[in-house]
Amino acid sequence: MIEQLITASLSLTLAIAVAASVGCAAILAFLLKTGLAWRLATDIPNDRSLHDRPTPRVGGWGLVPIVVICMLVGAPHMWPFAVCTLFLAAVSQIDDRRGLPARVRFAAHLAAVVAIVAIYPAAAPWWALAALAFLMIWLINLYNFMDGADGLAGGMALIGFGGYALAALTTPHSEPELALVSVATAGAAAGFLVFNFHPARVFLGDAGSIPLGFLAGALGYWGWRTGAWPIWFPPMAFSPFIADASVTLLRRLARGEKFWQAHREHYYQRMVRLGLGHARTAVCWYLLMLTGIMLALWVLDRSAVMQWAVVIVWALVLVLVGAAIDLRWRRFCTTRQAEG
Repeated sequence: MIEQLITASLSLTLAIAVAASVGCAAILAFLLKTGLAWRLATDIPNDRSLHDRPTPRVGGWGLVPIVVICMLVGAPHMWPFAVCTLFLAAVSQIDDRRGLPARVRFAAHLAAVVAIVAIYPAAAPWWALAALAFLMIWLINLYNFMDGADGLAGGMALIGFGGYALAALTTPHSEPELALVSVATAGAAAGFLVFNFHPARVFLGDAGSIPLGFLAGALGYWGWRTGAWPIWFPPMAFSPFIADASVTLLRRLARGEKFWQAHREHYYQRMVRLGLGHARTAVCWYLLMLTGIMLALWVLDRSAVMQWAVVIVWALVLVLVGAAIDLRWRRFCTTRQAEG
């Protein structure tokens, strides 16, 4: 009986993922075919871009509706997540279209995160909840900053939320609503990736990256609050994103630069500029993230000591990867200066 229930649950999960993928792809195909994609928001290349031709930024128009519908239909207890996701998508679409001051964008992020923590407070001290809220806002912006190379943000959304879904399905506490929303997000990301892998025909845009960053943090918080996984699991699931963007932004802050402005200093941007290209850079990041996800899932049912040991070792691995890219980048810059 239990095996039959597990089989039925996995079949339903797979069906939701396929439906979400097809739905997202269908919306994006319609937007491209009718020309609406170009009128909604278009990314014009500049000296900080890695692409060389105008590209529609409408990935959120395919992702967000599918995920929100799945939340409202299959996860009724999580309706505030749907409302906040729609709110952030709407604000971000205005930013994509016309541009908004950084303070307005950050105020919207803060409002969404505070709403989730206030509606669903965890059994923790106020200062711990405040710290978690800050980290969720940080993740929203990190996800946005990592949307700068073909196939990167979409592929890592597929892997990261897929990891969430697997953890939620296999947890002893059974979190079907969390699993449904996670797998729907992963499925929609797969549909977007059809149009986003190199050469990209569609970019995610703020209307896609901001809601995805919010969901990565908010679903991670929900899973920790309900006991689906320990506090370290969400950061490890998205660890390559978090490590790259955090290190890059902290370096820019240390130099007194405006961290919210576009630039080409992320590790993935340097990999593309070093000659690896969009496709191979994306695949390298996929493999790195898959390794982290598999380690995280493997250690979930181990002791707390074992879990934190794996987290520390994985953090050291990411440090070494970053150091290797930094070394190659310095050599590249030195060679260019010598030639110039």
